[in-house]
Amino acid sequence: MKKYLNFRLFKDKVSMLIDQKAATLIFVLLALQLAAVIASTGLGDVKINPINVLKVFTGGGSDLDRLVVLDFRLPRTIISVFVGMALATAGGILQGMIRNPLASPDIIGITGGAGAAVVGFLTVFSNSDNVLMVSVDWLPLAAFIGAFITAFLVYILAWRDGVSPIRMVLIGIGLAALTKAIITFLMIKGPIHRAAQANIWITGSVNGSNWSNVQVIVPWVLLLLIIAFVSARKINVQELGDELAIGLGSQVQIQRFFLLVICTALVGAAVAFAGGIGFVGLMAPHMARRLVGSTYGALLPASALIGGILVLLADVVGRTLFLPLEVPAGVFTAAIGAPYFIYLLFKTRNL
Repeated sequence: MKKYLNFRLFKDKVSMLIDQKAATLIFVLLALQLAAVIASTGLGDVKINPINVLKVFTGGGSDLDRLVVLDFRLPRTIISVFVGMALATAGGILQGMIRNPLASPDIIGITGGAGAAVVGFLTVFSNSDNVLMVSVDWLPLAAFIGAFITAFLVYILAWRDGVSPIRMVLIGIGLAALTKAIITFLMIKGPIHRAAQANIWITGSVNGSNWSNVQVIVPWVLLLLIIAFVSARKINVQELGDELAIGLGSQVQIQRFFLLVICTALVGAAVAFAGGIGFVGLMAPHMARRLVGSTYGALLPASALIGGILVLLADVVGRTLFLPLEVPAGVFTAAIGAPYFIYLLFKTRNL
């Protein structure tokens, strides 16, 4: 029999049972993510050993080490981790909400919608000198609006006496193609220098991340992750199916709309600062499910940690393996994710 820990907060207003094995695995994933952060900040043109990286983190280290770690690499590393966590959690929410193992923000078009909104925002508000005329703080809002519009269209068009999972995936693929066409059009209409920059960004890259980006994305994603983790019980009920969920007293459509808003906000934050990094939202929840099971109280935190590790490792490989060239992180996540998606197509019998 599985052993559980009883977890209660706010005078029992928030309570859950946590599988001890799952909790142990989550702590192991957290340790791996911290190790990946240390490795990421130490690798590059100038290599810094892990001991010196830790010295910098604790306020010591040489001036050169502090410059490289704190000014150049740490902001990029933090962005990679939080982007991966956001995309993976959004993918886990979608897979539970629509009960489809093929669901992920990029496959059903939500990432594309956020990307189209951001490229449009950059095109409209950039001057001839390639300088953004408004604050970067507005990027997440633009990405959220684009992601939400796309998600809403997918949901409405897939509705036929309820949402059919296969219809939702197919319509999402169609809308994803449409958003790519919109992005291409905006790139052609915009300045040439902006088109070149957008092309790399669309593939998915955290190059150029700075502390201003960190200050925007970290509070945004942390708040949304907390809300998503607290809502895990709602996702568990959604996965049972509409009829059984209604029988248990759940307000299915209201909960589904709420979860969709959380999902699109997470995608918007990720796309605003890292572009269209693909397949993280597909792969990470499946990996987490194999490790901690299908209960979303453990699945979502594990997915988030795995997603952060995936994006961080993809970025490290992209900026170190092909020096002096730098390959966007999205190239590596797509190279792994596309075959994995095909594998899932063959494995899923109910399609």
